[in-house]
Amino acid sequence: MGWVNQDKCAIVGVGATDYYMRGKSWPRTINDMAGEAILAACADAGISVKQIDGIAYYSTAGAGYLDKFDTASLMETLGIPHVGFSATLTSGGGGCPGAIGLATAGLMNEDCTYTITLMALQQLPQHRLGVVFGASAPSPENSFLQPSGLVGPGHLMSVLARRHMHLYGTKPEAFQEIVQGTRANAYNRPKAIRKNPLSDEEYQKSPMLADPLRRLDFCLETDGAVAVVTTTMDRAKDCRHKPAVVHGVAHGGQREWGRAFAWMGMPDPHFASSGHKFVADRIWDQTGLSAKDMDVALIYDHFSPMVLMQLEDYGFCAKGEGSDYVLGGRVRYDAATGRGVNGGVPVNTHGGNLNEAYIIGMTHIVEGVEQVRGTAINQVKDAEFALVSGGPASLPVSGMILRKAA
Repeated sequence: MGWVNQDKCAIVGVGATDYYMRGKSWPRTINDMAGEAILAACADAGISVKQIDGIAYYSTAGAGYLDKFDTASLMETLGIPHVGFSATLTSGGGGCPGAIGLATAGLMNEDCTYTITLMALQQLPQHRLGVVFGASAPSPENSFLQPSGLVGPGHLMSVLARRHMHLYGTKPEAFQEIVQGTRANAYNRPKAIRKNPLSDEEYQKSPMLADPLRRLDFCLETDGAVAVVTTTMDRAKDCRHKPAVVHGVAHGGQREWGRAFAWMGMPDPHFASSGHKFVADRIWDQTGLSAKDMDVALIYDHFSPMVLMQLEDYGFCAKGEGSDYVLGGRVRYDAATGRGVNGGVPVNTHGGNLNEAYIIGMTHIVEGVEQVRGTAINQVKDAEFALVSGGPASLPVSGMILRKAA
């Protein structure tokens, strides 16, 4: 079943601030960084910010962990005269690509003409996702998590990773390969936080924070902002760059995944998964494509095992075969050929959340746009289709296929 809005909208502008280590962006503010990213995205698209008349948020309009975005405040700050569309997906980083689908809905309903999707992130010692569950007030869910020492997402993800290892014989070396393979893509990224080559010894010396996850299996904690502009294909023709066509996008999930790592009620095999199978099947059904048709995959990598589990859920390999797939070098990008290694699809050619920056998934969308434009730093040869994923997180999670313009 084809998607009714297939190829009718496109991302036409991307913009970002510098990326800062956690807490180093001060005295900048969330709105300051968000404004810079939005203005840069509009300049990239070749439009005025006053042409923006729609905002498609995700993470319940969360501005990192410290604040919420407010449409009226952004309009006042940037001089946007009016909006006809302002909406948000719930959950967290799982809604990142899905927010582009939300933008598409507003555009196709003719509620707006140019939409912004953005994320700005600024962390303080008392506002860190890494300890969010431990710092939360007691609740029925937290009464299980807190006494167990599961104070942050990394601890919870470690339990899912251990279950996957138990069920399928997944090796911890596969997590190391994901970290090293994506680190190799960050060395030439001007804004990347972690760009030095990562040796086996350095990885092994990385402290074990939540067995089997080492510190380097955790994503970065960074400050910064990223924004993208989406519009209809007829308007995209007049923009500055070739459009990144929205070929398919879906968000949602199934009950067994539910609150994801914030609740341990999922049965096997959903427990040892990324919770993306439902969304992946929808995207492949929408587009008639499959994993083998992808030229590059921008996989949400807040923790290295979740990359492996998403590769399984999206069908790059069978369930339980992610360890062998990864250890075969198939997530690596070969700069000499501009393609994947051993017949694989290059993963996170920008370095991802693990190495470039963690702006709750938005850097993956930027890289997907640049890959199908043909302007990426680590350009995949003849890239036509890019997969972008959001989450694992509490539902909804989401995924998107960007297509090269004809």
